[in-house]
This record gives sequence, C-alpha cells and structure tokens, in this order.
Amino acid sequence: MSSQTGEPGTHPASLGRVTLTGEAADLLRRLTGTHGPLMFHQSGGCCDGSSPMCFPAGEFLTSEADIHLGDLRVDGLEAPIPFWMSVSQYAYWKHTHLTVDVVAGRGSGFSVEAPEGVRFLIRSRLLTDDELEAFGIERPVVAVLPPS
Repeated sequence: MSSQTGEPGTHPASLGRVTLTGEAADLLRRLTGTHGPLMFHQSGGCCDGSSPMCFPAGEFLTSEADIHLGDLRVDGLEAPIPFWMSVSQYAYWKHTHLTVDVVAGRGSGFSVEAPEGVRFLIRSRLLTDDELEAFGIERPVVAVLPPS
C-alpha cells in the first residue's frame, strides 16, 4: 500500500481530513465484527462509484493512483480504519473536510454494508483558512462572473 497522506506538508495531529458520524461508527463496529479490519476507498466513478466503499482491509489494492487521506479511529475497535481516495478524485475534493455518514437505502453490492439495507455517504464542508494553511493547500480561486 502507498503511504501518501495528501498534499505535501505536515499538519497537527488534532486536525484531520476525514471523520465519521456516530451512526457510521456504530455500523463500522458491527461490520468489523463480521468482516474483521476494514478500509474505505473513495473513487472518482459515477453513481455508486462516487460513494465511499468499505472493504475488508487489504481487499481493495491501493497504488500510486491513491492517496491515504487519513485513519478513522472508532471507539471499541483496536485498529483504525484507513480512508483512501483516488488522486483524480482528490484533485476535486482537496479543499474539503469529509464526514462519513450512513443513510438508509441500498448502495453498491461491492461495499460490505450493502446487505444491511444502508449505505455510506460522504458529507463535506470547505476547509477553513486555518485548515488550508495547516494542510499546505492553497485557497481555491473562485471566479466571479459579471452580471448578465
């Protein structure tokens, strides 16, 4: 597995690029009991391919085409759950903080939560100026169009 952690530069341990909701943590504890250690991968595909996919750890092979965005620490689980993202997807999402949530409904058949009748979902917000600076990411340029 690649060990990239996002854009160059270091950041304080208190800052993270990805977190999860309590509902997602509950589901991950149950899924870990069934499947063992887990991992996430966020690809750049369409439809379900744009949802975070959860796999048994090591089942999805990462490469230089992926970035290790961070590790999700879940109370009650010994090992953190790594969260990977394709480099191409990261180019679009690098200015955002991601939160893994879970909602009712069936997602992709490849993700381990599919039989549970729920699916993982990403909620995002723009990084603050302080976070952008800490992560070494330039503030996004926003084009302002003249009134028509």
